[in-house]
Amino acid sequence: MTAEKKYGPFPSAKEDAGAAELCITSSQTESSAYKLAYLDADFMMSEELRPVRLQLELLKPEVVQQSAGINSTVVVFGSARIKEPELAQKAADAARRAAELKPEDQNSQLALAQALRAVSNSQYYAEARHFSHLLASCAEKNGSKQCVVITGGGPGIMEAANRGAAEAGAKTIGLNIVLPMEQAPNPYISPEFSFQFHYFAIRKMHFLLRAQALVAFPGGFGTLDELFETLTLIQTQKVARIPVLLFGRSYWERIINFDALIEEGMISSKDLELFQFVETAEEACQIIVDFCAEEQADLDATNQD
Repeated sequence: MTAEKKYGPFPSAKEDAGAAELCITSSQTESSAYKLAYLDADFMMSEELRPVRLQLELLKPEVVQQSAGINSTVVVFGSARIKEPELAQKAADAARRAAELKPEDQNSQLALAQALRAVSNSQYYAEARHFSHLLASCAEKNGSKQCVVITGGGPGIMEAANRGAAEAGAKTIGLNIVLPMEQAPNPYISPEFSFQFHYFAIRKMHFLLRAQALVAFPGGFGTLDELFETLTLIQTQKVARIPVLLFGRSYWERIINFDALIEEGMISSKDLELFQFVETAEEACQIIVDFCAEEQADLDATNQD
C-alpha cells in the first residue's frame, strides 16, 4: 500500500495515534473508553461494529489493488485436494504397497482406489499450472497488468494457478479465508497481494470485481458454490457477461446433470450458453485473449465516438 496521503491542515490518523501516546498516565487515560476508537481492538471486534468490519474488508484489498494499478483479473477456482502429479503418484505407490500387504482389508483397497483416482485428477493440477503460465506470459508480453491470476489462495488447483503465473514472472493474487482448520496461503502468491478474509460474501465480491473471465477446474462444495453464484449473477444480469470456462467436460457432466435441469424447467436451454467446456490450457487461454481483445476494441470505438 502506498504511503498515507494527507489532505489539508488536519493531522493524519497515524499522527493522532502518536500524539495520543503522549498523554499523562492516569486512571482516566488507562480506561478503554479513552482509547481512540480505531485503536480499540475490543471495540472494533464488537458485534455492533460488524457493518464497519464488512466495509473495511471490502476496502482494504480494493485500495491495495488500485494502488498497484491492477485493472483486470482472471479467476481460477478448483479443488484444494487435487495434488501435483509427482505427489499424487507417490501417495498412490504407498497406498498400493499397503493394499498388497492387506488384500482382504476393505479400507486399504478403498484408499488405493482413491489414490489412483487422485493420480488421474492430478492432470488438472498440471493443466491449471500450464494455463496460468500461458496467460501470464501473454500479459507480460503485452507489457500490461491485465488478466492477473487470482485464486482462493490455498493448495491444490489454487496453488497450481498461482504457481504457473509466478513461474512466468507475473504478479498473482490469493484471497484466503479464515477457516476452523489450519490453513495458510500457498507460497506462489505475490506477498503484497496475499489477502485474508473473514466474510465469504466479501471475498466473493473481490473475485468478481475485476474479473475478465472465470475458469473452474474440478472441485467440491466450495468450487460449486463460487461457480453457481457467478452463473446466477450473469443470468440475472447483476454482472456483465464474461467467459465462464469449465475445465474437463467429463467431470462436470458427471457431477451436474445440466440436461435434467432443462427437462425439469429449472433453467432454459439458453442458460447453457453462459458457460463452455474446455479441455486444454491453450484453448482456455485463447478464449480469454480473444474476449479481452473484443472488449478493448469496443472500448476504443466508444472513446472515438
